[in-house]
Amino acid sequence: MYFSGIADEAGDPIEIQIKATKELGWKHIEARNVIVDDFEKGNIHDIPDSAFDALVHKLEDAGIKINCFGSTIGNWAAKIEDPFEPTLETAKRAIPRMQRLGTKLIRIMSFAIREAEDQMREERFKRLRELTKMFLDASIQPVHENCMNYGGLGWTFMLDLLENVPGLKVVYDTGNPVFNDDRTKPAPYPKQDPWEYYSHIREHIAHVHIKDAVWNPEKNDADYTYPGEGDGQIPRILEDLFANGYDAGISIEPHLAVVFHDASVSASPEQQYDTYVEYGRRLMKLVDSIKSG
Repeated sequence: MYFSGIADEAGDPIEIQIKATKELGWKHIEARNVIVDDFEKGNIHDIPDSAFDALVHKLEDAGIKINCFGSTIGNWAAKIEDPFEPTLETAKRAIPRMQRLGTKLIRIMSFAIREAEDQMREERFKRLRELTKMFLDASIQPVHENCMNYGGLGWTFMLDLLENVPGLKVVYDTGNPVFNDDRTKPAPYPKQDPWEYYSHIREHIAHVHIKDAVWNPEKNDADYTYPGEGDGQIPRILEDLFANGYDAGISIEPHLAVVFHDASVSASPEQQYDTYVEYGRRLMKLVDSIKSG
């Protein structure tokens, strides 16, 4: 088992992400957005070639690896009704960069939830089968996150997706069920139960995101917490993972100082950095306590 983190929550410049990772004593970053030198911020699969070259050298000099690409492929901003070609082009850009970095995991999703009852499931499956084959043919494992997408509608939807997309695996995010409606239940939909979701898809998990939150009905949104302080049932899930031999990555996504998809949530650079590092320290302490019994 090893730790990593979606380090743009510590700061966008790659130097800040490397610094936070090394301060925690970790050797891996889960790459999402990054600023390299004077280039504009972008996802690691979208930045210019010269920025990517500079990124590679900075990581090599620091002895830091990218364990997973946190790609935008099929995410909550991508509609299933939109043309598929831009998504394919993103995948084609990502593959050679992942191979150069020796990165074996790429986080993908299953496109945004439709307001209509028809979720166009067959089109989602068709697209994800093509993407999954592309990555697997390149010796890269695609992992699907239980986020704001078809697979995030509930555990039955995730199993439906996995059954129809051979080779796809799961990156399970402990915090996402707290604020996602459970479409496995009748309307009006309750929020998902993290343990119920996890227990049904456990055997398909290849990577884990640690996020924790409490649902706040007054503001109709989640209040994010440090790991183990919210309703994500993180201690119970981690204990069960370890008891069942889980030995892969555990990656932090705090959402305490910044939220990737919510520009209204912000903090000073110092707050971002300090919160990220503190979150990592608390997770390591929690894992130590679980492993020591």
